[in-house]
Amino acid sequence: MTFSVLAVVGPTASGKSGLGIQIAKAILSQGQPAEIINADAMQLYRGMDIGTAKLTTSEREGVVHHLLDAIGPDQEMTALEYQFLARSKAQGLLEQGITPIFVGGSMFYISAALDNLDFSPTDAIVRAKYEEMAQIKGNLAMHELLRSLDEKSAEIIPAENRRRVVRALEVIEITGESYPSVLPEPVYWRPTLTLGISVDRQILKERIASRVELMWQSGLLEEAEGLKGSHKLSRTAFRAIGYSQAFAQLDGTLSDSEAKAETISLTQRYARRQMSWFNRDKRIKWLDGSQELLPQALNQIRLAS
Repeated sequence: MTFSVLAVVGPTASGKSGLGIQIAKAILSQGQPAEIINADAMQLYRGMDIGTAKLTTSEREGVVHHLLDAIGPDQEMTALEYQFLARSKAQGLLEQGITPIFVGGSMFYISAALDNLDFSPTDAIVRAKYEEMAQIKGNLAMHELLRSLDEKSAEIIPAENRRRVVRALEVIEITGESYPSVLPEPVYWRPTLTLGISVDRQILKERIASRVELMWQSGLLEEAEGLKGSHKLSRTAFRAIGYSQAFAQLDGTLSDSEAKAETISLTQRYARRQMSWFNRDKRIKWLDGSQELLPQALNQIRLAS
């Protein structure tokens, strides 16, 4: 084969988890073992199951999954930390003759796992300084500061994206150099076939709305209440789409209908960002979400073999 690693990507609710399992079982039926490595940032968290659409043990259909429930909801994980865990797992599988299949839609985590990325240095103290400054001075002032230090980055990074502005200022202070705001053309860490699922926007909207409704019916509020009561949640866990709205409903800040509507809106916005990110990667082989996915995927695997 011209690849040793597989990846299944796409927007939320496109069917990635199910397709990953189908591919793993199809590969196994041909005598080649395959296992799945989670590439969804929220599914790394223990106890965050309903709101992340994490597959139950029975739904995994006997296919081994790695990096689910890898950290507690009080912890953070950077893309660099995920890269280490994901690549260590993938390398271990490859050495055992097992095909790793990365499945998930967390854009930077996927890139961290699959591509040779040069991560810029970080310093918590420097970052905290700029975050505090941003709280006091606001987005426009921080963007003007960035422009005075690195005009090219300021042209690319919008003022409203406070996180990226702060990150750019952090890197500039640490390195004394301009911020690499434009990533170079990606190069795979290992020969990889990446399959993407493309779904009609209206159909995806309907799927997202149905998923959110099911989350609430399945007990998201109870899950969120248990998390908040038993953990000091990390910033990422507390702000996770769905959970943040569930917490607000529990606090009385949002009504039931408002919490669901906000979750749907934010998830749809996130799905658009996912597709914008993945569409830039010309290496992805796209599958038509309106058609049966497995035959398309197996055909791409055959063509790449």
